[in-house]
Amino acid sequence: MQKKRKFLVVIERPQGNLSAYVPDLPGCGTTGRTRKEVLANMRKTIDLHLEGMLEDGLPIPVPTSEAAERDVAM
Repeated sequence: MQKKRKFLVVIERPQGNLSAYVPDLPGCGTTGRTRKEVLANMRKTIDLHLEGMLEDGLPIPVPTSEAAERDVAM
């Protein structure tokens, strides 16, 4: 039975395309034109990243990142 883990995905729009990365998986990032596309790409990217870690004998990290939103009056 496989363990399920939830990794936080951060999505940003620096210029034009969206970019996404996983803070708990350094080097794991991707881009896309839309939110739907970047999330689909991220799913594939995470799978490949974790497969590579396992092939290299590296431990899969336990996710520790969290997200929070804060309202700010301006």
